[in-house]
Amino acid sequence: MRIALTPRTEEFFTLFARAGANSLETARLVERRFREHPNSGVAQEQVKAEETNGDAITRELITLLNTQYITPFDREDIFLLATEIDDVVDYLEEASDRLGLYGVEMPTRHAVEQCAVIVRACEQLALACENLKGMRGVQEALVELKRLEDEGDQILRDALGSLFRDERIDPLIVIRWKDIYEGLEKALDACETAANVIANIVVKNA
Repeated sequence: MRIALTPRTEEFFTLFARAGANSLETARLVERRFREHPNSGVAQEQVKAEETNGDAITRELITLLNTQYITPFDREDIFLLATEIDDVVDYLEEASDRLGLYGVEMPTRHAVEQCAVIVRACEQLALACENLKGMRGVQEALVELKRLEDEGDQILRDALGSLFRDERIDPLIVIRWKDIYEGLEKALDACETAANVIANIVVKNA
């Protein structure tokens, strides 16, 4: 693979903005799919299509990284940020797929709440990615994203507690919902990890 000497730093910012927007679109689709299940207007194929789009953006970012001599910030941070945003989308797609895979009849209140928090977290992540170049408003978005991750942690604790406190719930249902809850939590955790990478970029380039 040939290294290009002509700087294309603007493309990094464009691709990160696209990656952030893709994570938000995926989160919105998954939130609607959970909220409207089992008669949702969003099919799993639509969620999968967004995940595929995200994969393509990640490949573009890594290819650009591998062919550029000059980058806007540390190569390690570019790679980490690209892969963490990709993880957000991957975890969302997996959680959404489990609705059909596990034959879920109705969504739980906690799952719908988790999805709503993830949408808000992805809104902040997309905002931070869109403003990476000028760094304006990025810090505020990261602070809010951290607050949302804490909110999501509380929802997860409440969700798991309600599953295990009710002895009337079929153990298979407990296993299925525990897996879904934890899959959604992984998506939110990936949002926080991406935010931490952006915070490091801000500090290094202050």
